[in-house]
Amino acid sequence: MFKHIDETGYTNDLACYLKHGGYAELKKALTLEPQFIKDEVKKSQLRGRGGAGFGCGVKWGFIDAKKTTKPIYLICNADESEPGTFKDRQIIHQDPHQLIEGMIISCFANSVHLAYIYIRGEFPEGARILERAISEAKARNFLGKNILGTGYDLEIYVHRGAGAYICGEETGLIESIEGKRPYPRIKPPYFPAVLGLYQCPTIVNNVETLCNVKHIVSMGGEAYAKIGRPNNTGTRLIGVSGDVKKPGYYEFECGALTLGELIYDVCGGIRNDNKLKAVIPGGSSSKVLRADGRFKLKDKEIGLNDIPMDFDSFAAIGTMSGSGGVIVMDDTRDLVACLANLSEFYAHESCGQCTPCREGSQWMKKILRRMTGGDARATDPALLKSVADNIAGRTVCAFGEACAWPVQSFLAAFRDEFEAKAK
Repeated sequence: MFKHIDETGYTNDLACYLKHGGYAELKKALTLEPQFIKDEVKKSQLRGRGGAGFGCGVKWGFIDAKKTTKPIYLICNADESEPGTFKDRQIIHQDPHQLIEGMIISCFANSVHLAYIYIRGEFPEGARILERAISEAKARNFLGKNILGTGYDLEIYVHRGAGAYICGEETGLIESIEGKRPYPRIKPPYFPAVLGLYQCPTIVNNVETLCNVKHIVSMGGEAYAKIGRPNNTGTRLIGVSGDVKKPGYYEFECGALTLGELIYDVCGGIRNDNKLKAVIPGGSSSKVLRADGRFKLKDKEIGLNDIPMDFDSFAAIGTMSGSGGVIVMDDTRDLVACLANLSEFYAHESCGQCTPCREGSQWMKKILRRMTGGDARATDPALLKSVADNIAGRTVCAFGEACAWPVQSFLAAFRDEFEAKAK
């Protein structure tokens, strides 16, 4: 019922995965020392694919099984809720065993015997696909007790969320698994590597990150690090939506394409041959870029089309590659209305723990509603910026920045459109 079959005849069940070499890396990994695998992941320079781009090997290095008497947990963050982002969902639907294999290897490397996949509540079919994949893996002894006769035990459970964007934040996610309201924890002291799930050391990685681990085991960390660019290694999955002729889901080496090549060569250019107006490069919380903007990168001024698609290049120009969701907007778009739409989302999804975020996100939504409804006041652009400035950096978690950065960047890049509404 939940078997995916694509045009090549490839299916998402275990038989097809094994036919294409599935679980070969797990068999190899179980013959290696766990520390060796951790070292290879560090050598690979693999960065987290969930948003912040933090080094996976560095994160794993915060936990030492020999220095704790507590159990160590691993959680796969499959709560893909960022508007414009849909890459992890595709992996789950089309290749769930790649994720399961990557998780088992990661758990073995970090002495984990109990792991969870925390999946977004709006992905019911994805949850069922993963449950089936776990059952198939257990039936072949890739999972469960005494895996492949090695004496290593591991259980993986799927935990469905209830549809809250805040659960994409790792400590909010942990609170949710524990059965509590998903209020993010204060860091310090509640870094997951120290005080995570049930106050035990916990690793939280997202779907795409964990899938990469099996490929690092296959080719070795140094070989993996040669793919892409230094400090931006491996391939990246990008979901392109909005006003392009061929929106979709693409994979390429980090930094191998520029933003212009992605939009015009890969995605066929702007729909209806309209003009490009703006791009949000990494999910809705990343800062918007003007199509005609000029950006300073490595002491050189470049245009939007020349920005390399990697973590460091986007960070250098003041935005981020984030969750890999590229949202393209053409010159028919009312950007005040676009921002109002995003602000409605963030106001709805605020967990309410922090006053600046709880109140400020609602204020921004109301101001933007006023501006798009024809009731704008002359002071609204300045008021909107003031509210956003008083949210960012003043909350427990990064949700404050997630809702404030779009407002700040849209205002900075397209102030004239906002002022035109306020006349």
